Amino acid sequence: MDSPCIVVTGGFGALGRALARVLVDAGARVALLDKADAPADLPAQLLALGGVDLGDEEATRTALAHVARQCGGIDGLVNVAGGFAWETIGAGSVATWDRLYALNLRTALLASQAVLPHLLARGRGRIVNIGSPAAAHAGLGLGAYAASKAGVARLTEVLAEEFKDHGITVNAVMPSTLDTPANRADMPEADPERWVQPEALARVIRFLLSDDAAPINGALIPVKGRS
Repeated sequence: MDSPCIVVTGGFGALGRALARVLVDAGARVALLDKADAPADLPAQLLALGGVDLGDEEATRTALAHVARQCGGIDGLVNVAGGFAWETIGAGSVATWDRLYALNLRTALLASQAVLPHLLARGRGRIVNIGSPAAAHAGLGLGAYAASKAGVARLTEVLAEEFKDHGITVNAVMPSTLDTPANRADMPEADPERWVQPEALARVIRFLLSDDAAPINGALIPVKGRS
């Protein structure tokens, strides 16, 4: 496909920006959506929409419709928006479970629902979600995060099943720890050489957005580096 239009939620973070670079280099038009204000240093060729509450249904639909008008349609969505918290059950709060559900699952659901009419209008499309290995096995302190990412995995599977006859594929990548400045600051004793580089994960996502990935649907793909 020539110059596909790809929407990336949570686009102003480390993975979103790495993905934008990889996709632009591949010839795509990229729209970044984020609740934060748009950084001043984003490349001019990106369509950047800041201040978008991706947990709000109407705000998300409005943002996707704006992108579709600007690009003449939408070809793919990558749900990067999300969050993390380490908290044990005994010392934790239900508020953390609610917050991670809202950040990780609700945003992916609402963005997917908002983009589907645009993909159906194209007669094809791609959705890629960001999952986690914790969705399959939760370690200590990962209960709320793992539960929300398990929801993302099930969302991926049910969307893939629902729209498989409409030319739309839905897959998820399941990365281990990403090598980002924030993670290095939070885990100074860890070895970042064992982590996944954002650009490497972005290239996997780029493939899943491509025509070559058409036979892949409903997959939960581990991207674990040497973790």
